[in-house]
Amino acid sequence: MTGAVAADAGADASEPAVVVRQVGPDDWREWRTVRLAALEEAPWAFGSTLAQARTFGEAEWRRRLRDFPCYLADLPGTASPVGMSGAFIEHPEPGEFDESGESNEAGTGQGGATVELVSMWVSPAVRGRGVGAHLVAAAVDWATSTGAARVHLWVTDGNDPARRLYERCGFVSTGERAPLPSDPSLSEIGMVRELRA
Repeated sequence: MTGAVAADAGADASEPAVVVRQVGPDDWREWRTVRLAALEEAPWAFGSTLAQARTFGEAEWRRRLRDFPCYLADLPGTASPVGMSGAFIEHPEPGEFDESGESNEAGTGQGGATVELVSMWVSPAVRGRGVGAHLVAAAVDWATSTGAARVHLWVTDGNDPARRLYERCGFVSTGERAPLPSDPSLSEIGMVRELRA
């Protein structure tokens, strides 16, 4: 375990506190278990498929946990973990302009960096108990610590509970629409939360 934080803001006092922890390469077995459960339970919510994920070996799972921050959520009194999320910095392409209007010739400037919220899932058994909000908060807090300008995400069109969660967490629709990579018959909608005024 690479980090943990008890998160109970907004939770009912009678509910146990959600604990969100950042995981790393040594936690690959635990991450794999949750990721496979998520892909099986909600295949329409992810850009990858269960069949693809089942082909990954240890090295691939470890790489995924090394390249960007990933979080697992635990809820005392339940089988753990009960949810996951991840984030990564989406750098502007070389020659594009960042939010400040400065050219990003190297493609690595973070002046207007966007953090992408990914791999978001909460077990159906604990939905509605604040787990999702705490997983989103972990990614937003990390984005803020990097100096990013915003957090962006994609949500499958028609996944109204997830969309309402993101709205409660301060995200608004961007008007973007794209086919879901794992099933192009479905579409995704872009949402964003600005981190700077």
